[in-house]
Amino acid sequence: MLKSLMVARAMEELEQEMVEKEEEKERYLQEKASTIQTGGLSLVELKTLCQELHAKIDVVDEERYNIEAKVLHNSREIKDLNIKVLDLRGKFKRPNLRRVRVSADAILRSLLGSKHKVSMDLRANLKSVKKEDTEKEKTAEVGDWRKNVEAMSGMEGRKKMFDAAKGPNQ
Repeated sequence: MLKSLMVARAMEELEQEMVEKEEEKERYLQEKASTIQTGGLSLVELKTLCQELHAKIDVVDEERYNIEAKVLHNSREIKDLNIKVLDLRGKFKRPNLRRVRVSADAILRSLLGSKHKVSMDLRANLKSVKKEDTEKEKTAEVGDWRKNVEAMSGMEGRKKMFDAAKGPNQ
């Protein structure tokens, strides 16, 4: 109920404003452009009247052009200022960062500055593995696979597996 009353009141106010604007427009036109009596004028007087009207039209067009130029200039200036404000806020697209390989020494130097004197060797603390041990294990496994398959085939192989599962002490 209240909402419908508010809408009705707003419609009345809009209509009132429209009527006031029309009245103001008519008053302005009556002040600025009075009615022209051309009935009893001679040809020379009509020509001078036309020349005066053309001069007034030229003045109005010049003012209109100046105002349009000012509005255009102001809108460009506003757009430029908006761009500057956005730049100052940092609301611009950030470029993708590239990966850069940096050593531990370089990182420490950048963090600590000139205080960093000791070089850091990250590989020194790694466990060393002998290549010979790993190669022997691989070759031993590869050589025994045929013997293991023949030994485990048939019932004898199953019996050996069963006995191995029970354990040596029975």
